[in-house]
Amino acid sequence: MQRAQGWAGNNMVVEIIAFPVLAAWSYLAIGRGAFWRCAERDDETSPAPRTWPRLAVVIPARDEAEGIGNCLESLCRQDYPGNYSVVLVDDNSSDGTADVARRAASMCGAQDRLTVVSGAPLPRGWTGKLWALSQGIDAAMAFDPPPQYLLLSDADIVYTPSILGWLVAHAAARDQVLTSLMVKLRCDSLAERFLIPAFIFFFQMLYPFAWVNRRDRAAAAAAGGCMLIHARTLREAGGIEAIRDALIDDCALARMLKAKGRIWLGLTERVASIRGYPGWSDIGRMISRSAYAQLGYSPVWLVVTVAAMVLIFLAPTAAALAGSGYGRLCGVGAWLIMAVLFRPTLRLYRRSPLWGLALPAIACAYLMFTINSALQTLRGKGGLWKGRFQAVRAK
Repeated sequence: MQRAQGWAGNNMVVEIIAFPVLAAWSYLAIGRGAFWRCAERDDETSPAPRTWPRLAVVIPARDEAEGIGNCLESLCRQDYPGNYSVVLVDDNSSDGTADVARRAASMCGAQDRLTVVSGAPLPRGWTGKLWALSQGIDAAMAFDPPPQYLLLSDADIVYTPSILGWLVAHAAARDQVLTSLMVKLRCDSLAERFLIPAFIFFFQMLYPFAWVNRRDRAAAAAAGGCMLIHARTLREAGGIEAIRDALIDDCALARMLKAKGRIWLGLTERVASIRGYPGWSDIGRMISRSAYAQLGYSPVWLVVTVAAMVLIFLAPTAAALAGSGYGRLCGVGAWLIMAVLFRPTLRLYRRSPLWGLALPAIACAYLMFTINSALQTLRGKGGLWKGRFQAVRAK
């Protein structure tokens, strides 16, 4: 009798939890900017500017010899109708990054287009990437005449030949101060296939692109691998120095620039990252580097986030597998909704829709990475990238 009463009590708890979770997924399906549709894409054609503006590509690079050659080659082969140059900031690399870059530019016959800046030592209060970007932007703005647009690019990104022209035309036609593309990440290894599409899905859930792209919404985000910025607006907003200690620098930059004008963020298959994450720990380190920073280094927000992820992603599975009656129906419904919402992102990465059923397990992995991010920060080892611990706000 007591066992039966306990089972009935547990089932009631499942039912109480499962219904709000189903309601939450219903809201995510219809009420959060339709983030899951992956509708914000680089498939619109914009009219060409009457005069193509001068453009400078700024690339911060620290020990990027493996990928910088491909990146430079793709940039040097652009069919951009205007004048453009490339500034590479060699951030104290130890692997010959600058030499590889010079050889790549020379092989393309574009050595005059490339400027290599030797990075100065990292000053206190700056993250490494932003310090390198600041030096690169200063070098670019010293050109005569200075560029009207700056493309901030990671060193592991490759571009199709038409993309610089598309970015500038899109930004100019819509008077955008920031135009950013979420680059196509590599998705080859088992760990990448399991975790990378969800990274894009979760990012869109956190920052619905349709809301980012509207002036009347507060949401602001960008993808740091490919960001086209109106140079004068960046200077008027305070420059890179205004966000010099930001670990999630792309979103910090988006917030700063959205206060000045229109920003836009979309998905693309014409810009891709060639950086590989072959193992589970490789992706784990990538996510843990900034997950706690995303929560403002707040233990309260960490607890709230953990609770929310358990309820939203894990409770439906528990209700579907262990519940009964209405609780099980709600759990199955929520599980199916999340699988269906995940499908467009899986399609973008050419993965089977059956991966959608694994989203609770994938979310559990991200939950562990987030907790690890907080632990590493509290130990004074947060924000590790290229040998630097950059999460300086741990209490």
